[in-house]
Amino acid sequence: MRLKSIHKCRPGDKLARSIYAENGTVLVGAGVELTQRMIERLKSKNINSLYIEDTRTDDIMVDTVISEGTRRQAMFIIHDTFRSVQEVPQKWQQLLTDKNLGRQLRQVMSAVADELKGSKSAMNLLADACAFDNYIFSHSFNVALYSTALAINTGCTEREILDISIGGMLHDIGKMHIPDEILKKPGRLTTEEFEVMKKHAEIGFEMLRRQDDIPLLAAHCAFQHHERWDGSGYPRHLKKEEIHPFGRLMAVADVFDALTSHRVYRRGMLPHEAMEVLYSGSGVLFDQFYVEALRDKIALYPVGLSVTLNTGVSGVVVDSNKGMPSRPIIRILVNEEGQDLAQPYECDLSKMLSLMIVACGDLV
Repeated sequence: MRLKSIHKCRPGDKLARSIYAENGTVLVGAGVELTQRMIERLKSKNINSLYIEDTRTDDIMVDTVISEGTRRQAMFIIHDTFRSVQEVPQKWQQLLTDKNLGRQLRQVMSAVADELKGSKSAMNLLADACAFDNYIFSHSFNVALYSTALAINTGCTEREILDISIGGMLHDIGKMHIPDEILKKPGRLTTEEFEVMKKHAEIGFEMLRRQDDIPLLAAHCAFQHHERWDGSGYPRHLKKEEIHPFGRLMAVADVFDALTSHRVYRRGMLPHEAMEVLYSGSGVLFDQFYVEALRDKIALYPVGLSVTLNTGVSGVVVDSNKGMPSRPIIRILVNEEGQDLAQPYECDLSKMLSLMIVACGDLV
């Protein structure tokens, strides 16, 4: 299978992996042949790239760190909870209590943590395409995954891992009280609109800290995920260690997913591009400890991605090297002259240090 831009998909292309709806159900199953109508529909649902069957790479398998059942359950909880809060804002506290939100979250996020601990693969959230009308739903799930992985990778206790997981899932719940014309504006916010948007951190904190079955530290994840190491963040302009470690962790997970997510007004970055942005802000905007911890858990070059090497040959990423995320294993399919090779071969960049990736497949 190969990772292909939605803009380069053609009728007849066959899906190698399922596409999910924002409530966690399968929208289009693996093995389905795309039609032009389906392609246009997926574009409108903010799908950026798909895994497509390909005879030259049909043996390449993409591991998912979370099972379909766990993913479906988590996405349903996000969808149901956030929609309820948005539709009946005056009764959100009673709604969350009636839904036993804390118990539901503890159950599903415990399963998420267990599956992440058992996975030996680098995280590749491009593996599971999710169509969405509301960006917050998929973003909340992704941030929960990244923050849980960070918690595990940085030696947090079982209780702390669960608190961070729940915090990641609910860190943006305050946005359900932000007007849609601001929340869904397809472009840069005005200064006045941004001041309204910034209130979501405090709103989310106030919502969550009043829930007896939501950990208080999870509420602080909502409160502090926009604070920055140099004090330039909001809402309280905290600096360095004034920010709770969970807030510093959540900031890195939140920004990484925001950078790699496709939006109407800009393309999502590839993981290695987003990591470069985080590194440029390391020690200034972000705690370097958590930036480096995330780098070690992410597939910087996802399996199936087309790449070109400095020698002029090109191919597809077939695997990542643990501990060396920037040096994956590449199957070379095309020679320097742009001709398909009759006998493809593989290069392990961790062992062939003179080779470098100089370009990646266009996923715009």
